[in-house]
Amino acid sequence: MAAHGKKYREAVKLLDSTKIYEPQEAIELAKKMAHARFDETVELHLRMSVDSRNASQQVRGVALLPYGLGKAVRVLVFAQGEAEKIAKDAGADFAGGDELIKKVEGGWLEFDTAMATPDMMGKVGKLGKILGRRGLMPNPKAGTMVAADDLPRMIEDARKGRVEFKLDRTSIIHVSLGKVSFEVDKLMGNLTAVIEAVVKARPSGARGQYINTASLATAMGPGIKLDLKPTLMLSSS
Repeated sequence: MAAHGKKYREAVKLLDSTKIYEPQEAIELAKKMAHARFDETVELHLRMSVDSRNASQQVRGVALLPYGLGKAVRVLVFAQGEAEKIAKDAGADFAGGDELIKKVEGGWLEFDTAMATPDMMGKVGKLGKILGRRGLMPNPKAGTMVAADDLPRMIEDARKGRVEFKLDRTSIIHVSLGKVSFEVDKLMGNLTAVIEAVVKARPSGARGQYINTASLATAMGPGIKLDLKPTLMLSSS
């Protein structure tokens, strides 16, 4: 493993690895420690107490970030007929049916989020291996299987900062909160929205403590341990 660079080592000196930080304090520290030449993404990592192998304990949902993600979101919609027209009129970057599916089958993936109308799901299903591993597969549980009439609202939400989250194989949830350049209060607002959505998505099979640990990090920075109690208090649930 390559050794960390000088800027990283200097940044780490600001972190007390024995301390747990309140949310705002952690965000302020993450901004101070950011050292990359680009505008790093701020990420939230939640270690859950549920079993990722148990179907009744799966955690999956959507959070609408009030301050967005700080980047342009390219929206693709699998639709045909009138639904395709609605998607294009609503501002989808890409919309179509069989031809678009073939394009994706050929390896094209120049989009950030994908939706599909119900009538297209049978055809889109064969893209599962390509889109699923990248978190791009339209899914009713994630709200990305969309009726034609709902496409304008969903496309608008995606552009504003609609993020999907789900449990990975190690029972951790990873979610982007925005960019280091965001003001602290905006990152706090996005963090609150994610915590509220994750708490709301608690599965019926979850028992006892739901979230075990939480940490914050920039894309190139070390993890900052969050104090769980004030972090969970961000949720109004």
